[in-house]
Parts: sequence; structure tokens; C-alpha cells
Amino acid sequence: MACQRIGVALALTMVAALWAGAAAQSSSGCTNVLISLSPCLNYITGNSSTPSSSCCSQLASVVKSQAQCLCEVINGGGSSLGINVNQTQALALPGACKVQTPSISRCNGKNVF
Repeated sequence: MACQRIGVALALTMVAALWAGAAAQSSSGCTNVLISLSPCLNYITGNSSTPSSSCCSQLASVVKSQAQCLCEVINGGGSSLGINVNQTQALALPGACKVQTPSISRCNGKNVF
């Protein structure tokens, strides 16, 4: 029970940090999209070996509506928000969720597909 509370508190802290950082740092229009991917934080930071179902559903939603925002995550947007994104895990997320995404090569170091 105590571990669950700590996990919830940590998740809420990370979401708050993500929101505050995104609001201050992101001018690409992807702020809300990055916040919506908060269920994926445990996976893309390497703290979980499998993404949650809510993470996968959010990823699918982002791919349908604003796939270009995924480039921001891949191109290190998380580090400016104080989140250390594990690139290997982030790149493995679509496969783990069985969600088809545009090729990462289309990001070209920019936040566009």
C-alpha cells in the first residue's frame, strides 16, 4: 500500500513537472500532446519493461492526431523538461504497443514528420 502511494505521488510529481516544463519550454504546439503521454513515462524512462494499456491508447491517439509531436520526444524534448528519456525504450514504444508510427527518419532533427 505504501509503495503504491509512493508510485502515485511520483507519477503526479512527474506529470506536474512535465506540464510546467512543457508550458514554459514548448512553443511547438505540442504541450498538451506531451502531457497526454504521461502514462508512458514509466516505460520511456526505463522504469517499466512494458507500457501500460493507457500509454498505448494515448500513443495511438497521438499518432492519429499529432504524430509530429512524437519527434519532440525523440529529439530530446524530455531533457529540457527534466525527464531523462531512454532513447531505446522510446523508440521501442510503438512496437511494444503495436502502434504503427511514421518513420523516425522523417523527424530529420526537427519536430515535424
